[in-house]
Amino acid sequence: GKNEYDLLVIGGGSGGLACAKEAAQFGRKVAVLDYVEPSPQGTAWGLGGTCVNVGCIPKKLMHQAALLGSALKDAKHYGWNISQPVHHTWSVMAQGVQNYVKSLNWGHRVQLQEKKVKYFNVKGSFSDPHTVRGLTKAGKETVVTADNIVIATGGRPKYPMHVAGALEYGITSDDLFWLKESPGKTPLVYYSYIVFIEIVVYICLTGASSDVSLECAGFLTGIGLDTTVMMRSVPLRGFDQATHISKKKQICFTTQQQMASLVTEHMESYGTKFLKRCFPTKVEKLKSNRLQVTWKNADLGTEETESFNTVMWAVGRAPDTKTLNLETVGVKTNSETGKIIVDASEATSVPHIYAIGDITEGRPELTPTAIAAGKLLAQRLFGQSSELMDYDNVPTTVFTPLEYGCVGLSEEAAVQRHGSDNIEVYHAYYKPLEFTVAERDATQCYMKMVCLQERGQRILGLHFIGPNAGEVIQGFALGIKCGATYPQMMKTVGIHPTCAEEVTKLHITKRSGLDATVTGC
Repeated sequence: GKNEYDLLVIGGGSGGLACAKEAAQFGRKVAVLDYVEPSPQGTAWGLGGTCVNVGCIPKKLMHQAALLGSALKDAKHYGWNISQPVHHTWSVMAQGVQNYVKSLNWGHRVQLQEKKVKYFNVKGSFSDPHTVRGLTKAGKETVVTADNIVIATGGRPKYPMHVAGALEYGITSDDLFWLKESPGKTPLVYYSYIVFIEIVVYICLTGASSDVSLECAGFLTGIGLDTTVMMRSVPLRGFDQATHISKKKQICFTTQQQMASLVTEHMESYGTKFLKRCFPTKVEKLKSNRLQVTWKNADLGTEETESFNTVMWAVGRAPDTKTLNLETVGVKTNSETGKIIVDASEATSVPHIYAIGDITEGRPELTPTAIAAGKLLAQRLFGQSSELMDYDNVPTTVFTPLEYGCVGLSEEAAVQRHGSDNIEVYHAYYKPLEFTVAERDATQCYMKMVCLQERGQRILGLHFIGPNAGEVIQGFALGIKCGATYPQMMKTVGIHPTCAEEVTKLHITKRSGLDATVTGC
């Protein structure tokens, strides 16, 4: 055709790269445009998107650092002689994490070269439905034309612009993982919480920001920083809501408020402070270079202040579409969220323009779904496939100090869809064997299985709080995807002694009101 490329992908994150590489496998001419606009604090990174650079990968590694700190505390109970106190050096951890991330950036560049995918480090905007104009950092222009275009630019953290000093003095998850020195006493602010860690974090109400804020607050506490989370509302609120994917489907990718409460209770018991029903009004820089945060306490009707080394905002993410010039080519977005409206085949309102990943309306903001959707889209475009991405029963995990993993519907969503009389919930409080000798509190270790009364008690959802939750949930996700039932689960032999085996022994129903605490080995 008259266009230079068969496929142009705008955005070099997990979904975009997966789509581009898959299309190249079919011998198509493919290009990727990727450009990272530095954060307000000046942080930038390489190819690979949010997950690789400022999301899942560095977050999980820093979570691991905190878990090792907990293991050191347990070690004395197992006979290890470790001199106290044990100190953590942020710069060593950060250097190791950042070096690994940079190796992934390089790996992505190499893979694109090997698959003959052209990479442009330019900021793209549409000129017409088949033409994208790209600008380099130096302002040099590149024009790229393609038969098909995929938008996969993801999202960036929001700032609470109504809070004076928020932009000037606050950081976000875009910055935290690239700090060379410890954030010290940081407050984390989330529109459900504010986290003070000698760094303060303020948290927002949406699931994506809620889990990130709690994960960050968790590992910051775990490595020994004084951390406070300020919440305006309830924790992990996004994990309590079903997401409309279409008029026919209603999916919940998260868990109930019960699960969220257990997660935060555990964090509190291990040292993370929570300021509930509080919201910040201003941030000011003191002569000492510390940041003074002023907030209102909704319950007491008071105004309070405290100073921190760092303020971190976790108030949600916004789709990165501002410079794409979508309105010129007619790509429709949701006026409230700014996300691109797509159909089941990831097609936008404009023929030959598609969108995948965090930027799309009604999709889970998860790396594996973006990758899978990107691959399937390339297969439909160039490989005679008709298979659509199935967004049902997508498993996920929140890497808080005590991890929370889930797949399928929450209890609330199941009741809403099928009625309370048609739902049976099996649950248990259990104690991991590893916690016993170390005398660790297992009060919040809990699991529940949500089943449909009819259809042989098909499992609609599984929720697990405890060590290695992601590893536990991943295997069960296959069974639930395949329509597993409660009787089939009960016929499954557990591996002893593990936490996961407790799922195969669930027998107490919530309806019964009986004590759900597991006794015996």
